[in-house]
Amino acid sequence: MHPLAGLLLFLATIALMEGVAYAAHRWIMHGPGWFLHRSHHRPRTGAFEANDLYAAIFAVPSILLLLGGVQLGWWPGCTWIGAGVAAYGAIYFGFHDWIVHGRLPHRYVPRSRYMRRIVQAHRLHHVVETKGGTVSFGFLVAPRPEALKAELARRRRAGVRAPARAPVGSGAQR
Repeated sequence: MHPLAGLLLFLATIALMEGVAYAAHRWIMHGPGWFLHRSHHRPRTGAFEANDLYAAIFAVPSILLLLGGVQLGWWPGCTWIGAGVAAYGAIYFGFHDWIVHGRLPHRYVPRSRYMRRIVQAHRLHHVVETKGGTVSFGFLVAPRPEALKAELARRRRAGVRAPARAPVGSGAQR
């Protein structure tokens, strides 16, 4: 396969993975897979949560495509597609786990309109702690935060987490 064709296949795979991730998040994680994903909508008590198993589950197609394309003589495009799936996973980890949820220490402050928008959209997704009633299922493409807030208000804030109470004596207003 010509390297330019492979590169285009790689980039197209990354773009298509946003749709796959949206569908998996909306209809699997907030559907029959809620038993694992529920842990992600609750405060984490350790380094890991049950939802982390999804990273391993979603890595399987990438590993198989890379193995098949590199070692098993499958169509060469499988290598580029597998690499695209892996690249999307790395982007997802960097954005979701590192930047939004701070699972690794960082000093990054989102300044661009795009980064502020997707970070805020993801945080609005997490104000709902129930399986249903959630907004914004994408990771790299997200609706405007104003639209998400309006949708939460239209749903009468069903499932929205109560504000955290300030510790006694902290001086913070309740």
